Amino acid sequence: MWMSLFRTKSVEQSIQDAEGGEHRLTRSLSALDLTVFGIGVIVGTGIFVLTGVAAKNTAGPAVAISFAVAGVVCALAALCYAEFAATVPVAGSAYTFAYATIGEFPAWIIGWDLMLEMALGAAVVASGWSGYFASLLKNFGVYLPESLAGDQAVFNVPAAVIVLVLTGVLVAGIKLSARFNAVMVAIKMIVVLLVIVAGLFFIRSANYTPFVPPSHVIEGRGGLQAPLIQTLFGVPPVAYGVFGIFAGAALVFFAYIGFDVVATAAEETRNPQRDLPIGIIASLVVCTVLYVVVSLVVVGMQHYSSLSVSAPLADAFRSVGESWIATLISVGAIAGLTTVVMVLMLGQSRVLFAMCRDNLLPRSLAAVHPTYRTPYRITVVIGVATALLAAFIPLSAIAELVNIGTLFAFVVVAIAVPILRRTRPDLHRSFRTPFVPVVPALSVLASVYLMLNLPVETWIRFLVWMIVGAGVYFMYGHRRSRVAAEPEPLLEV
Repeated sequence: MWMSLFRTKSVEQSIQDAEGGEHRLTRSLSALDLTVFGIGVIVGTGIFVLTGVAAKNTAGPAVAISFAVAGVVCALAALCYAEFAATVPVAGSAYTFAYATIGEFPAWIIGWDLMLEMALGAAVVASGWSGYFASLLKNFGVYLPESLAGDQAVFNVPAAVIVLVLTGVLVAGIKLSARFNAVMVAIKMIVVLLVIVAGLFFIRSANYTPFVPPSHVIEGRGGLQAPLIQTLFGVPPVAYGVFGIFAGAALVFFAYIGFDVVATAAEETRNPQRDLPIGIIASLVVCTVLYVVVSLVVVGMQHYSSLSVSAPLADAFRSVGESWIATLISVGAIAGLTTVVMVLMLGQSRVLFAMCRDNLLPRSLAAVHPTYRTPYRITVVIGVATALLAAFIPLSAIAELVNIGTLFAFVVVAIAVPILRRTRPDLHRSFRTPFVPVVPALSVLASVYLMLNLPVETWIRFLVWMIVGAGVYFMYGHRRSRVAAEPEPLLEV
């Protein structure tokens, strides 16, 4: 029983599942498609909101350094993801990687965990999309009832509608999804670049002084609201100074969440060994540069102590008399959030598709549409569930579960890289994570540090979710596992 929990699914068996049979997906994505998917899921509310929060409360003008530090942390994880995605080009991302290295039960746990990042994340963002959409309509004299849109809605209609529309796009084909995503990304990139260029004319050098404000200890939150690191080690939170920069990095890190979703499209990539590493790393580099530049513009336009924490970019332009740009920012935010919702749902459908194909969830849900070649059943199930979550449940209180779920996945993938290097040195690796095991070890340490900065109540909710997931596995997946029932195929890699 104990050993069966750690039975692995060989890389050869995973590749054979992807290349043949009734559950084969169409390989049609290029490196550019993957890069745009990555940008589509990363650039969302973070670029419009977290800049002001981190600058005002923790880092000051040095928030640009905080974004750079967070980008480096993500880059460590991205290098690990890139090696796995190129070596095991199969749907499922961290779930598939864990199955090939650590074992079935850990793989199930990581797949269960990814629901926090993707499905719940999509619902959270869809709820935010509804607020921006309602705000934009007000500019044209259209007012939606508060009971039907926004944080206080009884039934959030716009959030549910956008999720269902995007579900239809995902079902209709991966190439159509890529084209729709490209259009939305183009819109938000144009808006972001215009905002940067316009903001340059209102920068005042005095706002950059001091670039790193003097540090001071701030009163921490107590009880379940306190960061775990404070509860365990008595480390008080610090604002500004060098430690404030790293505290800001822990905060703005969450603006990067989603680049790992690119790996879930491995099975639909034309040349995954080459294109997946390019897509993962290129999207992260582009977004890091954007975040650093935008943060420099914002703190240059308005003194960090006066920045808004809800809409810093828009309010910075209002402060210089350019209110029309605020409307433009709303358009960019809507386009940005649209792609975030869609790509997160895409990633979730591919993870659950892989789990269903392995019989850890009902195999019938892994059916591929005969015309569109997409896993339409699981996509529809995810779409309906996400729409209901976004429509009925106030998600702000549990949004941090998205963050801990992502960081946990980073830890698992980083640990798995040296394990697969040791157990399967014969595999062809078109991309190799440099300086193994140093880079994976640094990725684990950085991710764990950021996890420790999350509140105690987030950890409790995360552990409860993991316990529920373990129960589902033992009641269903463990007894039906396809790996346990079928011999491994022989296939040269």
